[in-house]
Amino acid sequence: MESYFGRFKAELMEGGAFESAEDSRTEIFEYIEMYYNPKRLHSSLGYLSPNVFEQKLAT
Repeated sequence: MESYFGRFKAELMEGGAFESAEDSRTEIFEYIEMYYNPKRLHSSLGYLSPNVFEQKLAT
């Protein structure tokens, strides 16, 4: 989890604080569901994205 939150802060919070609570919810959702899970490769998962890793486990 520490690694995740470290990347989260470095990649998402790079530009500073959010303008509103709604902006923060939107940005956080997009980071997790549109980038982190489907696209970002993870060394601990054999350099697969979390979505691809879970799909391979299911088959």
